[in-house]
Amino acid sequence: MLPEKLLNVLLKEHFKISGADLKSYYAKAQKVKKTLEQYILDENIVDETGLYTEVAKGMAVPFIELGGKEIKKEVLNLVPPPFAQTHEIVAFDKSSTELKLATLDPDDIQSIEFLHRKTGLNPKVYMTTPSGIREALRRYHADLESDIAITQLTDGEQDTGDLKKAAQELPIIHIVNSILEHAVFEEASDIHIEPTEKEIVVRYRVDGLLHPVMNLPKAVKSGIVARIKILANLKIDEHMKPQDGRIKIQIQDEKLAMRVSIIPVYDGEKIVMRILHEGQKPLPLDALGFLPGPKKLVEEAIKKPHGIILVTGPTGSGKTTTLYSLLGILNQPNVNISTIEDPIEYHVQGVNQSQINPQVGFTFAAGLRAFLRQDPNIIMVGEIRDEETAEIAIHAAMTGHLVLSTLHTNDAPTTLPRLLDMGVPPFLIAFTANIIVAQRLIRKNCEFCKKEYKLEKAAVNELGKLFDVKKLTSLFTDQGIKLDAKEKTLESMTFYQGEGCRRCGNSGHKGRVGIYEVLEVDPELAQKINQRATADVIKEYARKKGMLTMMEDGLVKAKQGITTIGEVLRATRE
Repeated sequence: MLPEKLLNVLLKEHFKISGADLKSYYAKAQKVKKTLEQYILDENIVDETGLYTEVAKGMAVPFIELGGKEIKKEVLNLVPPPFAQTHEIVAFDKSSTELKLATLDPDDIQSIEFLHRKTGLNPKVYMTTPSGIREALRRYHADLESDIAITQLTDGEQDTGDLKKAAQELPIIHIVNSILEHAVFEEASDIHIEPTEKEIVVRYRVDGLLHPVMNLPKAVKSGIVARIKILANLKIDEHMKPQDGRIKIQIQDEKLAMRVSIIPVYDGEKIVMRILHEGQKPLPLDALGFLPGPKKLVEEAIKKPHGIILVTGPTGSGKTTTLYSLLGILNQPNVNISTIEDPIEYHVQGVNQSQINPQVGFTFAAGLRAFLRQDPNIIMVGEIRDEETAEIAIHAAMTGHLVLSTLHTNDAPTTLPRLLDMGVPPFLIAFTANIIVAQRLIRKNCEFCKKEYKLEKAAVNELGKLFDVKKLTSLFTDQGIKLDAKEKTLESMTFYQGEGCRRCGNSGHKGRVGIYEVLEVDPELAQKINQRATADVIKEYARKKGMLTMMEDGLVKAKQGITTIGEVLRATRE
């Protein structure tokens, strides 16, 4: 999207469109859910080349018309296809020191810098037209179609030799490298490569949501699967059983690991790769999203020499990241830390990390027993899945060790009755539990397009069922948020949301942050647990003691402008 101010000035001054007409076009564009820029181009109100030539002048960059321009294949491929498609940027010429790039957003410094690092060439940026970009993107597909003839395999030809040969073809190597490299740049957590009847769909999970990136011809299916299997040291001739492996790669200066899972599906084999940043340092609690009060409780709990700290939430809620952050604080030369995980997600220097292997009997329970003979101070158990693991972990906490682990429950108060359901005696839980942290991940507002907004009627009604204004006002003031004198009703309160821009893929969101519920186990609560108190009784007690629920934690972050009310309601309703 062009800068709004620049577009308005050009339309009025250069194309002589009156303010009244501009207002009318804007209203019509909103009706058909288009930007003003899209609308005036689609309706041929102004000439596309003329508009973008003037925009280029206004932004002090040269203009290039890509339509009909010959671009060498090796130059075009310097920008990976999925990257070019997502960021609307293509390479059209180069010299020994310079790379000429055509884009619709010359201010996209992040993408330009990425291509500078990737190619080692100095970028020279040109403005072009949307139709010029579209034509250049079509050439990627045409080049791919002409290249894949050599990689086509029929079902009858898929022996090991043919698959190995297909995996080593340059087009296949280029496709796989592009998919991996672009996923890292887009800060994706997972890559999904899914075969369908007619094509292969590549999707990335970014900020918790999957979105399509590119569709590939079905003819490259066998080559891509074989290439990834070879990289992950898997059997390339095994198509009927699930397989798991790991790929280690380096992109620029960053070392990454890809956890690979391949399963047979109706149209072939589906690949999912989890991206793990191996050298990533654990984040401080502030960066994770802990508010000052809950953060203080957690810091006090991990200072205790023994006891158990539990982090709970559904799969993908960031529990492991929180545990690693706590380990980062605890990781000192004078302590022995051992972890047992499934799988090891990050390598942490100074921590002894083990991965379970049920095939040889190395389970969470067996590993925990072995750890207790290794003179540990701190033990991290990836997950408490059964009664045996729960009992050993709690006995370890009781005998002078600090134990960190995770559990699958919806909130903090239900964690304690869940351990009782597993068969753990209540006195053991009451005696050893230090603190329970329940969490979810929510998307953050994009800092580049974040704007103020007032709640719509539906959101006001939904929030009104959960909180009255006085309760919400006291929540915000207790957390140090100053309210405007006008903010006396839900309708008048100011919140924030991202409008959508190229930097956030027009989603309005960029990055994620945690919302937390921290339950401290004090002597009075320990007594209630001993008496087999229900989750409701525990929650009522915790609320009286000032525990913030996950929803309240999220609403504070919404008021601070970090996220939206909609994100908080979505995450806490699940």
